[in-house]
Amino acid sequence: MKRFALAGNPNCGKTTLFNSLTGSTAHVGNWPGVTVEKKDGVYKKLEEHVSIIDLPGIYSLSPYTNEEVIARNYILDEHPDLVINIVDATNLERNLYLTTQLLEINVPMIIALNMIDVLNKEGTVIDVEAIEKKIGVPVVAVSALKEDNLDNLMKRAYEASKQPREGKTIITNKDILHLIGDVNIAFKGKEVENPLFHAIKLVENDELEVANHNDLVSMVEAFKKTFNDETFGDDFEAIIADNRYHYISDNFHTVVKKAVKEEEEDGKKAVKMSRSDKIDKVLTHRVFGLLIFAVVLFFVFHLTFGENLFFIGAGGLFENVNPSFAGTAWEGMIWHEGGINSPGVILFNAFDMTFGWFIEVVGGWMSGAPEWLSGFVCDGVLSGLFSILGFLPQILVLFLFFAIMEDTGYMARVAFILDRIFRKFGLSGRAFIPMIMGFGCSVPAMINTRTLADDKERTSTIRVIPFFSCGAKLPILTAIAGGVAGAFGFAHVDLITYSMYVVGIVAAIVCVLLMRHTTQKGDAAPFIMELPEYHWPQFKALMIHLWDKAKHFVKKAFTIILASTIVIWFLSNFGWNWRYLGSMDGSILQSLGQLIQPIFTPLGFGAQLSAFGWVFAVAAITGLIAKENVIATFSVLAAVIVSGFEGTEEGVEEAIIMIQNTGITWQGCIAFIAFNMLTIPCFAACATAKAELPKGQFKWTLAFWLVASYIGTAVIYSVLNIFPSNLNGHAYKNGQLAWAIPVVCVIVALAVLTPFAIKWWNARKARKANLGA
Repeated sequence: MKRFALAGNPNCGKTTLFNSLTGSTAHVGNWPGVTVEKKDGVYKKLEEHVSIIDLPGIYSLSPYTNEEVIARNYILDEHPDLVINIVDATNLERNLYLTTQLLEINVPMIIALNMIDVLNKEGTVIDVEAIEKKIGVPVVAVSALKEDNLDNLMKRAYEASKQPREGKTIITNKDILHLIGDVNIAFKGKEVENPLFHAIKLVENDELEVANHNDLVSMVEAFKKTFNDETFGDDFEAIIADNRYHYISDNFHTVVKKAVKEEEEDGKKAVKMSRSDKIDKVLTHRVFGLLIFAVVLFFVFHLTFGENLFFIGAGGLFENVNPSFAGTAWEGMIWHEGGINSPGVILFNAFDMTFGWFIEVVGGWMSGAPEWLSGFVCDGVLSGLFSILGFLPQILVLFLFFAIMEDTGYMARVAFILDRIFRKFGLSGRAFIPMIMGFGCSVPAMINTRTLADDKERTSTIRVIPFFSCGAKLPILTAIAGGVAGAFGFAHVDLITYSMYVVGIVAAIVCVLLMRHTTQKGDAAPFIMELPEYHWPQFKALMIHLWDKAKHFVKKAFTIILASTIVIWFLSNFGWNWRYLGSMDGSILQSLGQLIQPIFTPLGFGAQLSAFGWVFAVAAITGLIAKENVIATFSVLAAVIVSGFEGTEEGVEEAIIMIQNTGITWQGCIAFIAFNMLTIPCFAACATAKAELPKGQFKWTLAFWLVASYIGTAVIYSVLNIFPSNLNGHAYKNGQLAWAIPVVCVIVALAVLTPFAIKWWNARKARKANLGA
């Protein structure tokens, strides 16, 4: 099977093209030896199937990042049959820099001139034939987003792959070209593949070439002694880069003819702004941009978790409305106390009903089986497993919203507007991308920190990524919030959920400030990021993204989570004598929980609780394996505490049982959520952190997570105790819980940020005084 590699700049549409070509055949893994994501798939519309490899997005083939090394080594060492160079037609000259380097490798090549639909819409004309003639390889104009002309691209690519191509260079500096020729001959004498590419890189003093071919460095050094450029001196890398840019500007500035559109502004003619520019005037505004992002984030969570869609049931508006589906199973799924459920809750309830019915059926089948066997299957395996799978719809809804924001180009704007803020904390706006990815999953988020140039910035970012609650923590949030609603009479579950996400963000900011002024002190690296044009997301790409997430989640549910659930059921139903007890009293889990319970007393779920209070400590510890285990533990424990109780998928009833049987306060419940959000992440995230952190930092990172979660939760619990514990009376009527959690965030943030604010103000005054002098 032939192998075609996709190479291009970030945001050039490479991944969109990959999804359009491969569809459901795509497989996601990691490149050997590193944790950079690897995607490969199959294109099936040619006379033979072709394997498509999506190389990481890169700006050059110089070894500055792992992504560039991976792309370079794959093309040089793995010998793909062809390279498809994706070029953003809206930024032609910048994208062609990588093209000039790919041309120097002995590999068949074709250029996919992407986003041609955007140019057509703007009225811009691009001469594809002229580009092909000047550059010497096939060029095809395509739209990966709309899947236009892709079949023609692949047909021409297939034909080009049958003909070998020898690398050529566009460098014109005679002296440098003479040196490259001499080094090229030396590489040919050593029978090195792709001698021209290696010769140019050695002349550039490329660190990989210097390490691998140290015997030829003397040729370059000797030439340097006789050479001196007026502008760049003997910096051959800068001279070659300058040659590339001159070649691009001299040869391709005429192939694009932009339609000049003018508009009247204050009585003067000016170039008409593009649609993206007009949108950016609002979305990237210094003030309104942040407010809009906060509103967008709130509605994302409201549409995912809200039980009163857009608050249309507020004030008893639908109190006397009797829907046509009243009294049926549809009522609980769609309708909630006079309001309509959000899409995420409706899907969640649908899964709940289905799984509940299945457990009932299985329980009926096993009515004559031994008690331990039916308990194992229904209470241990199915209840625990379904309590996790039940959250799959809401997790996918959340992933969908974030994928839409990413694909439309909005997420890049968020990073841009936050750079001004992040820089004050010692981070660049680039750090926001892995942080926001943490809302989905900590593993890819930590991998994404490879884009950060500074080790200290990378370490600080990895340490706070778990504070941006991943999808696996959603069951803890929604179940405990639902338990608070059921046990204490507070109905605004989505407000608790939103506030706890705010707590995580505030904790991340505070911890980054502390680290960047102490153990990880350093200046933020310069932030340069391309803002892509706004465009509608591709439905196919969104579905492929969600399918990948669903597969990962289900695979995890049927492996480590299933095993953990079985272990929890066994420990809660068997004693140290290995005899089946059928109850929690005297079980192994009870004794272990009672042993560690006092540790959590300052956090609100320790020794102050009653007989079954140790279950919160056990649930928190099992969450270290996988955060989904917390509610899976609740499901198993609730079934043992309440005889005959059948687990639910959402975990709310389990949470209510745990609250009622332990005497925990609502403050303790909120503290329990906070601890699980801030403490050590799951084993998979820990393994990724160990791989991504600089050597020797992992053990200190584990200590950081433990200390930060313990101290942070203790502070939150202590401050919340200012408010009454009884929510059924005066406290609830005045909505005190509704603003108690945000108040805690503000108090903690102000307490920690004030010293830094004073320091900043004094430094500002000092700068002004120096300028005045």
